[in-house]
Amino acid sequence: MGTKDARVDAYIGKSAEFARPILVYLRDLIHDTCPTVDETIKWGFPHFTYNKGILCSMAAFKQHCALGFWDQMVRESSRADGKSKEAMGQFGRITSISDLPRSNALARQIREAMKRKDAGVKPRPKPKTKEKKELVIPDYFTAALKKNKKALATFDKFSYTNKKEYVDWITEAKTEETRKNRLETAIQWMSEGKIRMWKYARK
Repeated sequence: MGTKDARVDAYIGKSAEFARPILVYLRDLIHDTCPTVDETIKWGFPHFTYNKGILCSMAAFKQHCALGFWDQMVRESSRADGKSKEAMGQFGRITSISDLPRSNALARQIREAMKRKDAGVKPRPKPKTKEKKELVIPDYFTAALKKNKKALATFDKFSYTNKKEYVDWITEAKTEETRKNRLETAIQWMSEGKIRMWKYARK
């Protein structure tokens, strides 16, 4: 038999009033359809596990709920009705039980997800985009690089990822003093030809 998790009860209890009946309905239907399913909380919201892996998950937000089958979470980019997906999962923004397929249809989808799990089907990885976002380098960062030719030469040779790691590290500093210290350290490391995470690089 499956198990229930008291943390899921607490999650439902703390959810918005409109969301509670939706979450209770989904929870009951999942357990009825898959009697051996177990509950847990991952990443702050309820997940249902089956055959040593995640079968599906549900979540409540301020104005909608979401339901998703784990092996389809990454690869699905649109809803079954062809509309653009505006929420986590395969069913879009769920604001009432009527937004979901009928119980027998949803139960069928749960059973199909179980079959995929039994067959060892893995989620497809998210397609990698070839387009890289332009990296915004602060003027103060550029000015500091220009004062150190070795650091500038190293930075120019860096990959996009290595450049971004330094830029993010410095720009995410919470205080001016921290930002200044990080910038000085970054310039020193780059003058020595080091990447941001050089301490953890394989030798």
